[in-house]
Amino acid sequence: MISRIDLRGDTLPEGGALRDLLPRAEFDVEAALEKVRPICEDVHHRGTAALIEYARKFDGVELTRVRVPAQALATALEQLDPAVRAALEESIRRARIVHRNQRRSEHTTQVVPGGTVTEKWVPVERVGLYAPGGRSVYPSSVVMNVVPAQEAGVESIALASPPQAEFGGLPHPTILAACALLGVDEVYAAGGAQAVAMFAYGTEECAPANMVTGPGNIWVAAAKRYFTGRIGIDTEAGPTEIAVLADSTADPVHVAADLISQAEHDPLAAAVLVTDSEELASAVEKELEPQVAATKHIEDRIKPALAGKQSAIVLVDSLEDGLRVVDAYGAEHLEIQTADAAAWAARVRNAGAVFVGPWAPVSLGDYCAGSNHVLPTGGCACHSSGLSVQSFLRGIHIVDYSRDALAEVAHHVVTLAEAEDLPAHGAALKARFGWKVPGQ
Repeated sequence: MISRIDLRGDTLPEGGALRDLLPRAEFDVEAALEKVRPICEDVHHRGTAALIEYARKFDGVELTRVRVPAQALATALEQLDPAVRAALEESIRRARIVHRNQRRSEHTTQVVPGGTVTEKWVPVERVGLYAPGGRSVYPSSVVMNVVPAQEAGVESIALASPPQAEFGGLPHPTILAACALLGVDEVYAAGGAQAVAMFAYGTEECAPANMVTGPGNIWVAAAKRYFTGRIGIDTEAGPTEIAVLADSTADPVHVAADLISQAEHDPLAAAVLVTDSEELASAVEKELEPQVAATKHIEDRIKPALAGKQSAIVLVDSLEDGLRVVDAYGAEHLEIQTADAAAWAARVRNAGAVFVGPWAPVSLGDYCAGSNHVLPTGGCACHSSGLSVQSFLRGIHIVDYSRDALAEVAHHVVTLAEAEDLPAHGAALKARFGWKVPGQ
């Protein structure tokens, strides 16, 4: 059901050579880019009419408008299962606790007497958020996108989710209910690349956004790449991943359950166990069989995900080697199930989020840990962060110098300008001092 990669016995290679030995899903955003380009430009030129046409073509629904009526949001919340509402409210509450503490404060540094640099943090003006609606419904992704944007102080928030034939062309009612709980009343029945294009260019119904965030399929990722530079993005999200670093103290029942929990997302989902214990590896392999048989989505998601080239049990000589492997892999979600798990977790350099010990499974982070589940995939955790309040803030430096403070350093500025053969830069200072710069 899941393959093995044996890295024992030899010295592990460095950097990219080690990454090349590890499992990874094929996710060719560049190839998808050529397919989404005409869709994006069609939305640019035809606006709402193009969105309605793509809803008919891709989602099998007939729309007369793309924006969801306010009454549909209210109705969805009224009809929401009370237990689901309570769970969403708790998820929102915990996410707010964590994200509210992420907000940075303005800071002023006095460089010299009379010369200061202030860094202030300003939220983007308008964001477009995306909630997937393909194989599963993700109200949790609504929470994870909206809460940090709100806590950052973003004034204008819109959300798009694919229209569903089952619900009369509206997004899934649980998505709508989550929006209502969060106070987001600008919601659009639009999916895929066309939704990203709607936010990037704007339409008759939807004003353009400065930034688009949220996970989606390869077409969403390709559209984000297409619009990079025109709008800000969070990340080009690929298939979800879990890596587990475990030793002989780990419970194979827990490890198997956690691998399966990510495999049920998608046939391209990655489930990777890194361990120095062959006994644990064998026990997990044995445990996978009955747990898979007892769940849903077996043939269309879980089995192909576990059997795919993106999933494996990786055997290493030691936990030190295991740490090198997981750092090279840069997992979206990394669980540490070892003795002294907190100490090993503290040494991890590359992961979207780290889950420490047997009582912090990835599922907790997906919903109710208070952390964010919109995380870098495909090894991007080696250089990128997950979604947070900071994602929606821009740092602006405010430079305030008096005449005396400028005079003190003016000759250095002129010297560097001339060293770079940019004499007009220096002249800008000379003009302030009657063409005779102090110190020269």
